[in-house]
Amino acid sequence: MISVLTVGGLASGGVLFGFGLFYLFTGAFYRLPLPVQPMKAVSAVIVTSGLPPGAVAATGMILGVVLLVLGLSGAIERLSRAIPPSVIAGLRFGLGLSFALIGLKLMLEVPWLGFGMLALLGVLTFLRGCPATLIGLAVALLAGQAAGLAPPFAELAGELAPRFGLPAVVLPGFAEMGAALHKAVLPQIALTVTNAVIVTAALARALYPEAGARVSEKRLCLTSGAANLLLAPFGALPMCHGAGGLQAHHRFGARSGTAPLLIGALLFVLALFFADAAVGLLAMIPLAAVGAFLVLAGAELAISKRLFDARPDCWPAIGLTALATLLVDAAVGLAVGCTIEFGRTLARDFVSRRGSRSD
Repeated sequence: MISVLTVGGLASGGVLFGFGLFYLFTGAFYRLPLPVQPMKAVSAVIVTSGLPPGAVAATGMILGVVLLVLGLSGAIERLSRAIPPSVIAGLRFGLGLSFALIGLKLMLEVPWLGFGMLALLGVLTFLRGCPATLIGLAVALLAGQAAGLAPPFAELAGELAPRFGLPAVVLPGFAEMGAALHKAVLPQIALTVTNAVIVTAALARALYPEAGARVSEKRLCLTSGAANLLLAPFGALPMCHGAGGLQAHHRFGARSGTAPLLIGALLFVLALFFADAAVGLLAMIPLAAVGAFLVLAGAELAISKRLFDARPDCWPAIGLTALATLLVDAAVGLAVGCTIEFGRTLARDFVSRRGSRSD
């Protein structure tokens, strides 16, 4: 989000406003620590290609309509039932590894802080009842200020006077709709369906066997679709839920909708009263410390029960799905895994028919 605001040139008020409202709704609706996060492919396009605000709004609105159609038609449920468990395990493994590798790259920028934070979090998270995240963030802020790794707090002090302001409305034109569809919507759809819907629903059921049923594929499509369609015209970044964020919330102690409500309230206040200083405030957390959080959450996402319970003949699908997800993206991983499982089913049926004929 920080890179999109600083490099992409989007208005911080609209982006924070969107995240704040969607997080508040998510916490109240699901009553679980379900995340709200930027759509990764769209964010990459904004940073690398300079997608203008009108095209960003168009992207969110188009993706919102697509997700609503998938949810209301029941197509997303049929798709999720058709995906074998081994492919879901491979997607989780690949996504978790990519999450952890991003974190490792950030840690290596300042190794002493990154690996020191990883060790600290590793110890704190094993202490029952210890607020590991809050302690880790406090240590990271202090270390960043002491070592000059983040903007000095004194530079932001003058911008911290509250100034109320609502986000500006951004209405895309037809040309921006076309650019959005070609550059951002098409690369994002498959990634959203796999990671933000199918894998997230499966992970929610695994982490919360009783309450996880509320996080169905249909509901994830509907909430993400409605949020993007309604909030994109106010400058919101295209948003979704996600397996990595859910695992991160769970890994660091969240067990209910309180965490999303607190995050949403904080972002909402920043959007309405401190939009000008928000980027600087968030940038005070050194990225090397953020990397340690990502490594722990990514490792836990990658390791699922299915990895240890899987039969040997499931491992090719799991391994190649994970590899394709890691090297390309989740959509390609899904295609690779389903192709392997389809081929395995055909081969098993062929062998079974030959055996029956020989008998």
